Amino acid sequence: MRKGNELLARARGYAFDWAEEAVHRISPEGRKLARRRAERRRAAFLRIARRLIAATAAIFVAVLAAGFVLGPIGLGGLMAAVLAMIIAWVAIVAWSVRDRDMPPERFVQTDLAQLPQRTESWLEAQRPALPAPAQRQVDQISLALEQLGPQLAALDPREPAAIEVRRLVGEELPELVRGYQRVPESLRRQPLNGGLSPDRQLADGLETIGEEIGRMNAQLATGDLHALATQQRYLELKYKGNDAIEGGGS
Repeated sequence: MRKGNELLARARGYAFDWAEEAVHRISPEGRKLARRRAERRRAAFLRIARRLIAATAAIFVAVLAAGFVLGPIGLGGLMAAVLAMIIAWVAIVAWSVRDRDMPPERFVQTDLAQLPQRTESWLEAQRPALPAPAQRQVDQISLALEQLGPQLAALDPREPAAIEVRRLVGEELPELVRGYQRVPESLRRQPLNGGLSPDRQLADGLETIGEEIGRMNAQLATGDLHALATQQRYLELKYKGNDAIEGGGS
């Protein structure tokens, strides 16, 4: 009986989350984010298509040049050209997919101006597996990261302010999500140790991060780099969000 009640409560929770997500999807913010995702997918497709066309053209020109210099290439040469083309296509697609799906561990190697876009792409891939409240926070963070990217282009990556941006966006944010993902799914909706559930901790932690990124945007816009470098609010996130989630799941 108790297990049946738990399953019923879980089903109600999922239904409520689905309803909230449906409302969010048709909201002005949700439609804007959907358009942005579609534009990004279209841009990624066009980038791959341009690379494939460029590689095909280069191989075609090489074959023509070899024909002029060495004479007819014959069936063997034609097969070699086709094989080279296939290899080039596979390499381009594999490289593009790997570049798009860069894991957070490699974010430290990313150019500072590209870091928000990398993090946003990674978050977008994790979004479907997150609870509805966290998904809405991810959407807010995506909008904030879009605004943050251009401002970082003029920031010296050796500045203390740049180090704090990289720490929050490239390390603390992915680790918060990963800490939640390490919690068994059956425990994510349950309050742990008399506190909040991992679902709630994740949403609260993402809200804190969103506020912090908004603060960074404002301080970069006003040139207040000293405040950006010295304010240590990421520690609040680390100890109230990520560690609490991991402690609850252990």
